[in-house]
Amino acid sequence: MVFQNKKVAIIGAGVEGVSTAKYLVSQGAEVTVLDKTPESKVESGTLSQLRNLSVGWCFGKNYLANLQSFDIMFRSPGVKRDLPEIIGAERRGADITSQTKLFFDLCPAPIIGVTGTKGKGTTTSLIYEILKAAGKKVFLGGNIGKPPLDFLDEVPTDSIVVLELSSFQLVDLHKSPHIAVILMVTSEHLDWHKSIEEYVKAKEPIVKYQNENDFVVINADFPTSRNLGEASRAQKYYFSTKKNVEHGSYIDKDFVVSVTNGWTTIVRGDEIKIPGEHNLQNICAAVAVAGILEIPPEIISKSVKEFKGLPHRLEFVREIDGVKYYNDSASTTPETAIAAIRAFKNPKVAILGGSSKQSDFTELGRVIASENVKSVILIGVEADRIKESINNVGRFSGEVVDGLKTMSEIVKKAKELAEPGDVVILSPACASFDMFKNYPDRGDQFKEAVNSLKN
Repeated sequence: MVFQNKKVAIIGAGVEGVSTAKYLVSQGAEVTVLDKTPESKVESGTLSQLRNLSVGWCFGKNYLANLQSFDIMFRSPGVKRDLPEIIGAERRGADITSQTKLFFDLCPAPIIGVTGTKGKGTTTSLIYEILKAAGKKVFLGGNIGKPPLDFLDEVPTDSIVVLELSSFQLVDLHKSPHIAVILMVTSEHLDWHKSIEEYVKAKEPIVKYQNENDFVVINADFPTSRNLGEASRAQKYYFSTKKNVEHGSYIDKDFVVSVTNGWTTIVRGDEIKIPGEHNLQNICAAVAVAGILEIPPEIISKSVKEFKGLPHRLEFVREIDGVKYYNDSASTTPETAIAAIRAFKNPKVAILGGSSKQSDFTELGRVIASENVKSVILIGVEADRIKESINNVGRFSGEVVDGLKTMSEIVKKAKELAEPGDVVILSPACASFDMFKNYPDRGDQFKEAVNSLKN
């Protein structure tokens, strides 16, 4: 695709949108950035970057009013592909694309793409760390790390690119990665997708265009993941925490084992720093990928043992008065909160709630009643719906607290409720936008409040 002197619209002024603007300006395009956020609420740093790039912009509710004047449109991940204005522009002859699509077209190196409802960031990062430890020239991008166009010019043909890919990025992709990794796939983003069926369909491009020379690594424990992965024409590898697999990685008693190039023990459970069965799944996925790439087992083992996880994903913050505090602010669905609760056998104080993603909290209510949760602190818009799910179970005997307005109040209350040996987990199961800028802001405020507690 040629951009010289083309009129290009970038829909979405986030990190990826600014990155796309930088790249297109370097290619001689006439760029305008469009975003529904009122200009008065756009971060000053974003406006400064756009001014330095000498691009145009239009912010506010009428941001899509003049799409007919553009030749090409780049959709940022959070922008729906089927907006009437975008469909209308496409019918009039405009090209609709995205940074992810362009990167797949231009990247000279093989791509490892990771998708799923939970664990994408952790798995992607662990694969990256293993490959880096093995001396590979490797790049990390997508939803984590840099937007991939930022490093496109640095990528040689003998390197590897590891991308975290959400349904938003995959939905209109027309190429698949050389190695596709499909983690647990359950319900997610039903505020964005019309149904679970549409959500799963949005992920199909991760395998749709693969061929017999490619690979797909599939979570064998989730039927939706299996169905998605087994539609691929690629060579199939599996991972599981519940059963043995013939090719891939699984848990054998208390060991992570690899069965890609013979049977090899990789790491013992008590040598792993990141808690929870869902993280064992993520580790198995990364081990399977490393096996496909013929990374020596001792390098895989060392990397797994040293991996401490990512910020805001069951991140250990502090132990005070015998109580451990964990920040799992990246949890924005009931499934991720359930995984966090099940990661610990200790009595738990769970902090849940936030803005709505139209999630079903029924199973979360059952888990709260059965998984040694002693107290629940409910926050945000979804507090009442989560409380209703707990009450409907009818057997939760712990304390339910709501009505707290600041993270400082929330953490102080958690400290009052917790006793030595307990675990306090911020794992909201919801988006963050009612009380916080985003989930990192929510997690950072939690960590600051915990670190301010006095013995």
